[in-house]
Formats: sequence, C-alpha cells, structure tokens
Amino acid sequence: MLDHLRVANLGVIEDAAIDPSSGFTVVTGETGAGKTLLLGGLRLILGGQADSSAVGPYGPESTIDGFFTREEEEMGATRVVPSDGRSRAYLEGSIVSAATLAERLGSMIEIVGQHDQLAITRPSHLLELIDGATEDQSVRDAYRGAWGRFQDALERQRQLGGDRIELARELDLARYQATEISAAGLAIGIDEEMEGAVSRLRNVEELREHLGETMSLTEQMSEAVGEMVARLRKASGLDPSLADLAHEAEGIAAGVAELARGARESEEGLDADPEALSELEERLTALGDLKRKYGRTLEEVIEYGEQTATRAIELEELIADADEIDSIVSRSRADVGERAQALGRARRETAADVCREVAAHLSDLGLASARVEIDLEEIEPGPNGFDRPILRFASDSRLEPGPVGSVASGGELSRLVLALRLATRSETTTTLVFDEVDTGIGGSTALAMGKKLRALAQGGQVLCVTHLAQVAAHADTHYVVERADSGVASVRKVIDDDRVTEISRMLAGQPDSAAGQSAAAELLALATS
Repeated sequence: MLDHLRVANLGVIEDAAIDPSSGFTVVTGETGAGKTLLLGGLRLILGGQADSSAVGPYGPESTIDGFFTREEEEMGATRVVPSDGRSRAYLEGSIVSAATLAERLGSMIEIVGQHDQLAITRPSHLLELIDGATEDQSVRDAYRGAWGRFQDALERQRQLGGDRIELARELDLARYQATEISAAGLAIGIDEEMEGAVSRLRNVEELREHLGETMSLTEQMSEAVGEMVARLRKASGLDPSLADLAHEAEGIAAGVAELARGARESEEGLDADPEALSELEERLTALGDLKRKYGRTLEEVIEYGEQTATRAIELEELIADADEIDSIVSRSRADVGERAQALGRARRETAADVCREVAAHLSDLGLASARVEIDLEEIEPGPNGFDRPILRFASDSRLEPGPVGSVASGGELSRLVLALRLATRSETTTTLVFDEVDTGIGGSTALAMGKKLRALAQGGQVLCVTHLAQVAAHADTHYVVERADSGVASVRKVIDDDRVTEISRMLAGQPDSAAGQSAAAELLALATS
C-alpha cells in the first residue's frame, strides 16, 4: 500500500505530497495542472526510466519520496533525478539500483496506463488470476503435490546416476566407518580418563616412593600436632578465650590423620599390572587413530560416526530403489500428466466464466460489443502445470481478438484491467493505480466506472487520476492539483464543502455556481448511498 508520496521539482510541481488512504483515492484538476506528474513521480520511485528534461525550474534535481507498507513490512524509498547526470535510487536510506526499486516495490504497486508494462500481459500473472478465481483449489494442490513427487523421483534417479557399483562402494565405506567408530565404545572424556590410568600404571614404583615418604612425614607431623593440641588444651583451661585455638589445632590433627590415611590407602591400591597397561596403551593408540581419521576430538569422532551411520541408511534405501526407480519416475510422470489435464480443465472452465463476467463489466463501462478471450496453450510441464494463458481482446465483436497489449488503447486497457480484477476478485497487488481510465466515457458509464472502482478498492487500495466528476464522487479520499497564476502546481486534499466545489467545477466548469454545487452535492450523495 502507498502511504505517502512526495514529489519535489518535477515539471511544474515545486513541492507536493499526498497520503492516499486505503480504499479509493482520486486525483483531479484542470487539464495541464500537473496531475500526471504525480504519477510520473510514482513511476520513478518504482524504478521507471528517468528523464532529466522533466526536472523543474526550482532546483538542480527532482526528488521523489515514497513510503510503502504491506502487512508488517514497511519501506521508505527515494529517487533523485538531476538535470545533469545519472539518477540515484535509495531504499531504506541505502543507495540501490533502479532495478532493485522495481524488484522490491513492483509487487506492491501496479500502474495501469497505456505506456505501462501491464501485469495482465504476463502469462504468469494471468495464471495467478485464473487460479485465484477457481473455486476448487484442491485440483491445483493435487497437481503441485504430484509435481513435487515427480521432482523427488527425478532427483533420486539423478543421485543413482546409473552407477550402482559406485553407490555400493560408498555404502561399504560408510558401514565400515560407522562400525569402526561404534565398536570403539566412545564416550566424551574417556580418553582423558585412560591417559590418567596409563600414567598411574607406568609410574607405580615412583608413586609408592612418594606416597611412602608422605606417610613418614605425616607421622612426624602427627607427633608435633599432638603436642600442639595438648599445649593448647592446657592453655585454654587457664584462659577460656583460647578455646577456639585449641579447636583449630584439633582440626589440624584430624586433617593430618586423614591425609595419612589417604596416602596409605592410595599406596596399598597401587598394583603393577603390565597386561592392563598394555591394553590401555593399545586403546589409546586406537583412539588416536580414530581422531586422525575422523576428528580432532572424541566429540567430533562420535558426531562423524552418527553421520556415516545415517548416510549408510540413505544409501541402502537408494540402492533398494535402484531396481525400480525408472518405473517410479514413469508412474510419477504419468500422475503429473493426469493431474495437469484435470487442472487444465478446471482452468478452462474458470477462464470461460471469467471472460463472461469481464464482458458484462465492460458492457457497463461502455464497451458493450467487446470480445475477451483467454486461450490456454499447452507448454512444457512446470510447477504450475502445462498451461500458458494468453489474454486476447477486441473492442468490437466483428473484429478478431488479438493480444491485449497490442490491440487495446489506453482507456480500453484500464477498463479491461478493472473488469478482470473484479471478475477474478484478485488481491494479488496491494495497490492499483489507474491512468486514463475515463478516456472516452461519460454519463451513466462514468457512474458505473466510479462504482466499480469503489468496489474494487474494498479491502485494498485504488488510486485514480480522473477528469470525471461521476468517478471522483465515489472516492473515499480526494486530492486536487491546482496551478497558480505563477505556474506553480500544488496539491491539496478536499473534504466537505471544498469537495462539493471541486465536483461542481468538474461538472459544469463553474465551481461557485449554486446550481452546479447542488448537482455536485446530489452526485456525492448518490455515489456514497
């Protein structure tokens, strides 16, 4: 949705801004006042081609700012066109290419005019409209499911590549590696435990010597600490304040005894075991080999083992499919063909209904004898089916319909887009901007157009530049472009009495006429009733 558009120094516009609302917004004004310059600014900010000759006389460059929203997404964009040099584009404050603006903002806004690249001329977009208008979506979902299964089968066939011997080799290697790692009985930290045990077994005699000396020292300490405890107990009997020191001494004595007991138990637990040492050294060597082959740490080795075990299962399944993969692909291809035929039939039925409804809308819009056809050509299969739609149009039933982009005028294109959007009830584009939609119509046809534009804007946003009061009267928001005697164009929003005055000007060319204002008020009441 377009929330804000500011145009500065573009043609006769010195500085003007609009804030279109959701719903239906119109821009009106005298011929030559500068209405189309607003759309020109919008085209620039959507990545359109820049023309330095359009830069106004109020500075060295034109600047166009826009703010766009879609659901939770917000984007600010700027386009700067100097009178001399290349244009610059910005998105969210960062410089980008004009193509990036078109890519990011193009899906939010569609400008419908004779010189614009219309989305309805693109088969992919037209197909979206047809599919969106199809009541039974299960047919399309069924095709997409079949297409996905077909692609999976093709990928599996590609993975097999016709070389079962190579797959068997890979499977043997994966099984060997997974088994080798699994048989090692690995656990994180086990290598550190084993290294400690090996060091203990290798140095039994030296450990005994150190522990024996430790026990001798604790015996000496025990005698000295015992004497210290006895002295402090006597002293605390004479001076109760020394009781805490006596308790501390007793604690030291208990600690020395515990240290002696621990050293003795450790010394008694030492046992030279050459066989156990040899076994542990072999296991450590095996762990080192595993680390050299599969990872720097045991954690990495374990993870690699899990991965190879998973890969072995995948290869087993793949090889099991090898004998029947061709038949699986064949069945999947046939299923895709059947689903595509069903989808094509549903699309043709929908396209016929859409064409009939479009013709009815065009009749209301002054094109009673127009012919609209949607041809579905069969193409190579793809994720969206076998169908390539082409929209054909003729303004008169006596003419042979041709590709819409080649045969329709600007006014006809605008009305056709309006009719097609209404017929398909499409919300694929947040904002539709109509230029030249009212060319060659008036009276009741203009009233019908205003009503249809208002209906199309329900739940979305429609912006329209118009000369017709009957169209403008249906708008939710109304802007007027005015050109002062100095030649400077300005834009203002009109409501209440100001809007009545503008509608009166559009009806009779006399904004202050009592009769004109009465007619304008009646038209506004009719349009909003």
